[in-house]
Amino acid sequence: MGWFGTAGDGAGGGFPHIVSVRDGDGGVVGAGFVLSGDTVLTCAHVVNAALGRAMFASEAPGPAEITVDMHRHTYVTQRHRARVTHWIAPHTRGGGAVRPDDDEWLGDVAVLQLPQAGAPLGAPRFTAMAVGQEVEAWHGSGREATYAFLTVGRLNESRAFLDGSPTGMAVGFGYSGSPVWSKTEKAVVGMIVGHFMPPPGPHSTQHNARRSWAAPWQRIESELRLRGVLNSARPDLTDLPDPDDPAFLLLVEAIEDIYRQPSSRVDSARRLSRDCGVLPGSDVTPPTPEEFAAFLLTHPRALAALAGSLRRNAPADADRVLAAGGLSRTPRLLSPREHAALGKLLGAMESAVLARFPEAVRAALPHLAARPGGDTLEALFDHLESLSGDGRAAGSEPRVPALLRVMEYIAVLCGNRKAELRLWTDAVASRLGIAPAAIRERRSDAREWERSLRARAARVRVLVQVKQADRGRHRLRIWCDEGAGPRQVSTDSVRSYSASEAAREVLRTLDSLTPPAEDERPPLVEVLVDRGGLNLPVDEWTARDPEAFLPGVLGVEFPLVVHCPDILRRHGRFLPHWRSRWSRLDSGKTFVVSESMDRDTIYSKLVNQLDTVRVCVDVPPGPRDGIVQTCLALGIPVVVWDRGRDGTSHTVRYTAQIATPELPDGVRDYRANAKASPPDFPGRPVLAWADADRTVPRLHLTEPQESA
Repeated sequence: MGWFGTAGDGAGGGFPHIVSVRDGDGGVVGAGFVLSGDTVLTCAHVVNAALGRAMFASEAPGPAEITVDMHRHTYVTQRHRARVTHWIAPHTRGGGAVRPDDDEWLGDVAVLQLPQAGAPLGAPRFTAMAVGQEVEAWHGSGREATYAFLTVGRLNESRAFLDGSPTGMAVGFGYSGSPVWSKTEKAVVGMIVGHFMPPPGPHSTQHNARRSWAAPWQRIESELRLRGVLNSARPDLTDLPDPDDPAFLLLVEAIEDIYRQPSSRVDSARRLSRDCGVLPGSDVTPPTPEEFAAFLLTHPRALAALAGSLRRNAPADADRVLAAGGLSRTPRLLSPREHAALGKLLGAMESAVLARFPEAVRAALPHLAARPGGDTLEALFDHLESLSGDGRAAGSEPRVPALLRVMEYIAVLCGNRKAELRLWTDAVASRLGIAPAAIRERRSDAREWERSLRARAARVRVLVQVKQADRGRHRLRIWCDEGAGPRQVSTDSVRSYSASEAAREVLRTLDSLTPPAEDERPPLVEVLVDRGGLNLPVDEWTARDPEAFLPGVLGVEFPLVVHCPDILRRHGRFLPHWRSRWSRLDSGKTFVVSESMDRDTIYSKLVNQLDTVRVCVDVPPGPRDGIVQTCLALGIPVVVWDRGRDGTSHTVRYTAQIATPELPDGVRDYRANAKASPPDFPGRPVLAWADADRTVPRLHLTEPQESA
């Protein structure tokens, strides 16, 4: 890049910053190295060791933090708490799990973020590994004396074999994650992953000695780029823009106009280098306008950093730079400092709030084609950062970026941290030149969404406990809940009712209710049953009164769901799973059972899939009931099936188009259509609905449910 260098470009070609990764007891379990100013690259199995997990555990660690020591040079070490932002688990070539006795695997890469890294550390240069390179590696302790001299002996697309010098240190425990450093290239060419130990017992000349293996940089780079990591974490400063690129030409003109004096260009370039964690050039000779513009289109956060420094005293220049950079796909929305501050805010949030992020994203961006994937929240936010504005801006005003709109929706979930998130959003919006009124409008949208959440939770409902008495007759207990909890409205627990009489009794209670004026939704009817009553056709019960003009079909007039507290109570260890799934109702996944499965198979598929909130059971009656009850016992809050005899394909197809929170009303519409046109709507849908935010009566159920 010429004037704008990287940390590895300085005179002498010193070795890269080594990072120590420690476990809960403070012991060193491996190494890492700087990928960008606030990110570190290491092995996934080193992270597993730090967290006390199995070496080849494949699930992402989530919000768990680990301790890392940053060795800025020989005598200065700073301790930080880091979180995994990108996770590529160890896996075999076929994508399966790695066994403890395997000596080759793919993946095994983790990117850590240090939200409070302080002054950015420059990343080293990176280049491809090649056979014959003389390289070095270090122990995770970071001590300079632990260097091991190695030679790249063999190399394929996935790993390289390294042979150690017969004298000095040998690669062993604690070296995993170390950079493989080529002094000749003055660059990192790979990362230590494993080593071959001789068998125990007397030493033989036939045994392996000082042989280890590493992931070549070209393989790491390919995997990281595939997941968009390098686009936001570490720029490739050797990939110069096309001289005819319109963004490049416009930025060159802007730099020439903004910095007419060479001295002012030097001062700005040095500030920009510091903000972006790269080494500046001469204190006297400024970068050329072409070098300056090339850096803005190569480092993904440089343009945002420059716009921030210009915004204070030259807002028109900031707008000009942002407009020119908007013609390129390289610049990211956030500056390095804004990105680090966001990471710090996310790292301080409670897990219950983190779990609701996808729900907030879906509410803020309802037209998003698909929710971005990825194993971590950072992968989600990386995707959001690349999205354009929401299209609501007056005249030539800049649009509000999707990420800022999402942050307003997240803020309303955060309680005491709401003010911090809003201050962050305000600062980014100000740097972008977005009018405060535009942010206030999105803030108002978020508050309206929050009010709708509260309204949904407080829907008026009638709870009906149904117990079978004699053949064709039932005993009832009825409660009403206007939001303050159930209050009993029936006292006769001895009398039995026919289906028509029971429907009249429930309708009499529903008629007595006065829903809030602002809530036009009909009350929810929640039928409390035991396991044997899950298929009772309560939704089909019809009140027939000779004096009435119209019949009253419970499931046609009202959204009617069934709930079996007995199953949840008997499997209490899954109550936390149930509550966790319910908290993700807006964003969780649907699992369709389309073939007969035994209880063990259903258990193994769903027991730890906490993002599965809804199951559709599309199998014939024989095995259906066992599958339904197993799902309910595992804490699946929403289960849909058809009590008919011929499978549930039509019901499943219809309900698949309905968002999970809207299913009670969607199933009611289906029942009404089935009443009007049975050939077109042949199903008899049943919706089991276990709301973890609201209680059911405790004293009147054999197996009471605890308050949520």
